[in-house]
Amino acid sequence: MKKIMIINGPNLNLLGKREPEIYGSLTFQDYFETLKSKYPSIELSYYQSNVEGELINKLHEVGFSFDGVVLNAGAYTHTSIGIGDAIKGIETPVVEVHISNTFSREEFRHQSYISPNAKGVILGFGMQSYELAIQSF
Repeated sequence: MKKIMIINGPNLNLLGKREPEIYGSLTFQDYFETLKSKYPSIELSYYQSNVEGELINKLHEVGFSFDGVVLNAGAYTHTSIGIGDAIKGIETPVVEVHISNTFSREEFRHQSYISPNAKGVILGFGMQSYELAIQSF
């Protein structure tokens, strides 16, 4: 059975409440339950933190034993060299995801420190971005 970890970064714990015109009205926990039901042959795990170092620690923890990581680093995508380096240092492939199309937003969101070290990038498909990433493993 494949093991895939979904990691969400800062403010993604507010999905369902935060800017519903961009992120929708569904909580991630509700969506995660749907994913688990849809992919019973995959062992899906979920972790969320607003703290950069905790995200790096989780990548280190799963980065040698899981088959894949789906990472939405939120705003850290555009600022965290540390998270980019953590991805470079692990063996598990990471797919970067974003709910919104970051290129249709503020210019600072066009830069990613995750992308150069990721297996791929999926953005702009709403919550379905996570499912597309899961399908890539």
